[in-house]
Amino acid sequence: MLLQEDLQSTSAHTRPSILIGAGGTGGHIYPGLALAAAILRARPGARIDFVGTIRGLEGRLITGYPLHTVDMVPMIRSQALRFPLALARASLQCRALIRRVGAGVVVGMGGYSSAPLIAGARLAGVPALVHESNAVPGRSNRFSAALTSHVALAMPSDGLAGRVVGMPLMPGLLGGSRAEARQAYGVAEGTRLIIVNGGSAGAVRLNAAAVELAGRWRDRRDVRLVIKAGAEGADVLNDRLAALGAAHLATAVPYLDRMDLVYAAADAMVCRSGSSTVAELDVCGVPAVLVPYPHAPHDHQTRNAMTLKDAVVLPDHELSGAALERALSSLSARSAGGHSPHLDAADRLAAWTLELIK
Repeated sequence: MLLQEDLQSTSAHTRPSILIGAGGTGGHIYPGLALAAAILRARPGARIDFVGTIRGLEGRLITGYPLHTVDMVPMIRSQALRFPLALARASLQCRALIRRVGAGVVVGMGGYSSAPLIAGARLAGVPALVHESNAVPGRSNRFSAALTSHVALAMPSDGLAGRVVGMPLMPGLLGGSRAEARQAYGVAEGTRLIIVNGGSAGAVRLNAAAVELAGRWRDRRDVRLVIKAGAEGADVLNDRLAALGAAHLATAVPYLDRMDLVYAAADAMVCRSGSSTVAELDVCGVPAVLVPYPHAPHDHQTRNAMTLKDAVVLPDHELSGAALERALSSLSARSAGGHSPHLDAADRLAAWTLELIK
């Protein structure tokens, strides 16, 4: 494990300036924020700016750092005619930004907003580092990796060569006391707590299967289900649970604000298999039923799920209350967690970033 003094010696600059491209979804933004926090732990005087677009979640999720937006469009078929011009324009915008803030290095965390940042760094003659979070690289990072020799991987990746450093995670995931977390959820000793988490927007398919499962378990008193409703709405799901006579064992909530408490309290989780979720489960040692999002590009969520030891992978088209019941019954017990390569990935990536500053 890297020591703090090792990180602090990676650059002779008194105030390094770093640009991080992280936009679109939380799967790109949160690792970027974790990297920023690790850089500041190593070099408290560092200047860190983020680059994104007006389209994604970055305007809401990135706080405490300057956020610069560029005129980039997604790398999707419907934008094929606009893409070349948008990439050229956004790359020139990034080159100008790099020079304006005096960036010594740029880091692209994936997503279409990071591609022009890597291209802009190439134009400006500034070192660039790319981080790929999934087991199958996205279009943006496949493009970006052709422009730099510095490629970091969260896990071994199909079709992208690089150094495996793990997934940068925000600090605090392992800070929760299990006893306090269980008390916060009102879970009695001997009761199995299962958390169903469909991601930032929830997942209708997971919600439906969880409600069906609660109906099957309506006579049980040894289990508790907490369902993150997401966009579908907690009131709607709680009405369904009440109609099934399962309100005593299952509750829908709008959000899961304290993930440290979630991971400390849960005996099992049911969730999609985005790269951050897979890494967090690995670090925290929570057994999981993973239901990969079937429309993820290149089916990367299935490949992500396969990297998590002892998880049960349940294809979305097979998902039902009965299938979920069978999958949960086959899970192993919680492990101690904390031995994952993702645990200090943010520090490793921060050290590499600072090493690249000329």
